[in-house]
Amino acid sequence: QVQLVESGGGSVQAGGSLRLSCATIGNLDSNWCMGWFRQPPGKEREGVGTIDTDGSTRYADSVKGRFTISKDNAKNILYLQMNSLKPEDSAMYYCAAAPWCGLPLPSLSRTWYRYWGQGTQVTVS
Repeated sequence: QVQLVESGGGSVQAGGSLRLSCATIGNLDSNWCMGWFRQPPGKEREGVGTIDTDGSTRYADSVKGRFTISKDNAKNILYLQMNSLKPEDSAMYYCAAAPWCGLPLPSLSRTWYRYWGQGTQVTVS
């Protein structure tokens, strides 16, 4: 069984920072493509960014330059460092895993990903 468990969400003022974590439990090694998604109230879930097995990353234009994805393979933890937060970043944030990231670019489509966490809420005021 595979489990993804997010943590680190909370409330922050605009311009502030938060770091989200996603612990991966079960048969999910470092060869999986990992992604972060978010879903504002009443809106579709959208891709925030991905990190491939070689550590390369891809970000949505809306977060580029402000958010950073990283992972600690030894601890099986995925991170999302969010800086310069804006009210429009408020959403439920999810981590997700896929067997590979896809071509020609790592997928930011939610339908690409197989496993999902339960989400952690981020509120920016």
